[in-house]
Amino acid sequence: MNLHQFRFVQEAVRRNLNLTEVAKSLHTSQPGVSKAIIELEEELGVEIFTRHGKRLKRVTEPGQHVLRSIEVILREVGNLKRIGEQFSAEDSGTLSIATTHTQARYVLPVPVAKLRAAYPKVNISLHQGAPAQVAQMVLDEVAEIGIATESLSDYPELVTLPCYEWEHVLVIPKTHPLAAKSRITLEDLAQEPIITYHPSFTGRTRIDKAFAAKHLTPRIALEAIDSDVIKTYVRLGMGVGIVAEMAVRDSTDDDLVVRPGAQLFGKNTARIAFKRSAYLRNFVYDFATLLSDRLDRNLILKALEGHANDYDL
Repeated sequence: MNLHQFRFVQEAVRRNLNLTEVAKSLHTSQPGVSKAIIELEEELGVEIFTRHGKRLKRVTEPGQHVLRSIEVILREVGNLKRIGEQFSAEDSGTLSIATTHTQARYVLPVPVAKLRAAYPKVNISLHQGAPAQVAQMVLDEVAEIGIATESLSDYPELVTLPCYEWEHVLVIPKTHPLAAKSRITLEDLAQEPIITYHPSFTGRTRIDKAFAAKHLTPRIALEAIDSDVIKTYVRLGMGVGIVAEMAVRDSTDDDLVVRPGAQLFGKNTARIAFKRSAYLRNFVYDFATLLSDRLDRNLILKALEGHANDYDL
C-alpha cells in the first residue's frame, strides 16, 4: 500500500465517489485511480466501496474504518512536512489563511503587516469565501487558519477559539428621518427597506433572529457580501444599511450617520479555526496572537490537545 492509494480513496469520498473528478483534481487518469483503489482493497482484504458496474456507489462499513485510518495517516504526513519546513527554514514559508471578505478587508491588514515585519520571508496567501467554504478550506488543508463569525464551530474536525466580539451598526443617510432619532427600534427598521449582508455572511443570522423574536419581517431591499457595496446603495437612498462595526471604524463617510446596533442584534463572536491535531509552525502561533490578545501559544496548544471548551470570551 502507498500514499497515492490513500489519497485516491480520500479524494473519492470528497468528490462524491466520482472517479472522473478525482482524476482531474489529482492530475492523473481515471483508470489509474480505479486500479489503485482496487489494489488497496485486495491488499487489505476488504471492499472499501460498493460498486454498480464500474461506478462507486457508497462506502462500506469496513471502508468507514479504513477512511478514518487514512485520515490519520495523511494528516500526520502533512505534519511531518510542516515539521521539516519548521526546522529547515524556521522564518520562511507560506501562511495560508481562509477568511471572509469582511475579515480580509477590515480586520486582517494590520496583523498581516505586523507578521510580515516580524517574518519578512513569510508569504501570506489569503483565500476568501463564505464561512462554510472557510471551514472546508481548513479541513482540506488549503489553509492552516480559518477566520469567520459563522459556521466554524459547527465542524467537530476543527478546533475553534473565540478571538473578539463585534456588533452590527446602522448606517443611515444624514437626511433620513431615522438619523434624527435618539433611539431606533426594530419596529422602526421593519418599516424601512434594509440593505445588509447575504444570509451566510457576517452575522446575518443574528439580524434575522432578532427580527423573528419580535415577530417582525424585515423588508430586505438588497443583500451583499461587501460592506462598501452596502454603504454605496445606502447613499443612493435605497434603504437603511446594517453592517459590521469594523467596516465603519475608520470611516470618513461624512454623508452617513452611524448608530450602534448591539442593543438590537446582540454581539457576534469572530472565531479562529485550526484542523484538529495539526502541527503549526511558529509564525502561525505568532499570527494568532497578533490577531487577538486573548490568544497565546499555550492556549492554542491546549485546544489542539482537546481542551477547546475550557476557553471562552
